[in-house]
Amino acid sequence: MDHDVYDGDAYDGHVHHGAGASGVYNGMAATKLRGVTWQKSRHSNSQGSCVEFARLPGGRVAVRNSNFPDGPALVYTRAEIEAMLLGVKDGEFDHLIVG
Repeated sequence: MDHDVYDGDAYDGHVHHGAGASGVYNGMAATKLRGVTWQKSRHSNSQGSCVEFARLPGGRVAVRNSNFPDGPALVYTRAEIEAMLLGVKDGEFDHLIVG
């Protein structure tokens, strides 16, 4: 389902390295990505401590901390997200939550 939309008016007018024509850049305020649909895992806890993802036009994905929804959004390419998901599925990061 493709229902995520980027509001081009959210761009703040400043030049940001890697922003491109869309004005989306790594570390931008998540609130500037108006119109996107943030999604968290159904395995997330009820206190709202979650990692949230939003698909952006062109295939990039934004990531934010649900505890700080107005904080920075990290923006990744589709290939970067795919590599991370494959690594998670393969158990490569299990050591981060053990013990």
